Amino acid sequence: MESTKAPELYFVFMNYDPQYDRLRSFRTKKGGNKLDLYLSKKHDELLENYLQPGSYNKTLSLVIVDGFAVEITEDQANVLRSAENVRLVEKNQELA
Repeated sequence: MESTKAPELYFVFMNYDPQYDRLRSFRTKKGGNKLDLYLSKKHDELLENYLQPGSYNKTLSLVIVDGFAVEITEDQANVLRSAENVRLVEKNQELA
């Protein structure tokens, strides 16, 4: 059953990936572009495999930590928490 709550911003962090580690360690301007493309594709594929098209909005990939920000519902966050290669899914929180 799909949640009717409005989407909120979540951060999704991935498990260790040797390809990410290799690309990150050899980062040059050209290598940086390869890393950006690799992560964007990897994160997009994860979302496409676990969530319905059009039901989420990925806002950015985080190159420094192999993660991404995405606007999703709490139910969708729970689906991603059980996804293979996902280490952590955390709701964005305002700091006071």
